[in-house]
Amino acid sequence: MKPTVEPSSTGTAAVPALLGDLSRNWGWLLALGILFIVLGLIGLGMSVTLTIATVFLFGVMLLAGGALQLVDAIRSKNSGGRLISGLMGALYLLGGFLLISKPLAGSAVITLLLGAAFFAIGLVRIMLGMQLRSTGSNWGWLVFAGGISLLLACMIFLQWPASALWLIGILVAIEMLVHGCAYVMLALAAKAVSRNL
Repeated sequence: MKPTVEPSSTGTAAVPALLGDLSRNWGWLLALGILFIVLGLIGLGMSVTLTIATVFLFGVMLLAGGALQLVDAIRSKNSGGRLISGLMGALYLLGGFLLISKPLAGSAVITLLLGAAFFAIGLVRIMLGMQLRSTGSNWGWLVFAGGISLLLACMIFLQWPASALWLIGILVAIEMLVHGCAYVMLALAAKAVSRNL
């Protein structure tokens, strides 16, 4: 005779605790999700502008990181650490300056790196899927996802440098859409929990 396992009530009790204050303030989360969705849709229509803005913002972040790295180099008491921190800070500053002064060239380089990353990820997924084939688990989905990544990489490379104008903006816009949808779903779940409290 098989032993029966009673379902635990801690799973359902943990949901309200997990959502915490969200169940009382779900409206703000819903509004934030809708805002992200609207910004993502606008970003899809303005992918070139969003690409340039993203590259510019990345350049500003590199400048800030470089400045902090140089401050660390100046304050360091270790001469070896000072040299490494100083060189890293100088490289960050140079990269940030180049991205801010030439955002289109910067987006072209970043797009090539993204294409290479998609290519490498695709190969790894396909190889992993083929290794899992003997287990019978859902290896086909992994191979399919790897094929999609390789297809994206080929599209990026074949359309480069034109793809540098839109790719980064499209990826940022899609991220905003996904983020917004996740917030909306979380807000609706929190609202449902608040009704049951």
